[in-house]
Amino acid sequence: MKKILLLSDTHSYIDDAILKHVKQADEVWHAGDIGNIEVTGAIKKIKPLRAVYGNIDDAKVRLEFPENNRFMCEGVDVWITHIGGYPGKYDFRIRESIYQNPPKLFICGHSHILKVMPDKKLNLIHMNPGAIGKHGFQNVRTMLRFTIDGSKIDNLEVIEFKK
Repeated sequence: MKKILLLSDTHSYIDDAILKHVKQADEVWHAGDIGNIEVTGAIKKIKPLRAVYGNIDDAKVRLEFPENNRFMCEGVDVWITHIGGYPGKYDFRIRESIYQNPPKLFICGHSHILKVMPDKKLNLIHMNPGAIGKHGFQNVRTMLRFTIDGSKIDNLEVIEFKK
């Protein structure tokens, strides 16, 4: 079983409150718009990190992280990208690939809107953790925490902070 902390859109912001939750996870996944590479450096000092770059990320971030990160975690096929869209409205960059070979868990960021929803047509779970950084229109900063045990995604929790 793995405890996952999922975050996105840090926009160069990291603090002790976020890092407290990092310490409680087995792995941290970041769905892009990292901002400053020091954000991921702080996370990697504590726990393993899987991440993708987002549309605001500079060359340093893009050299370290891919646009798409697809991997297996336990028995779950995971795909993380920053701009991915939503079930029925996937972004044109990934639309053909996701329909041809859907993962079990599809994760994106970008919108700053927390959403967890099934795509019944593709038999996958879509997650967007919202935004944990202080830049953006959101009034509440959010992250997600969940477990993966074999092929089961479970114990989903929303973590909220005031902006």
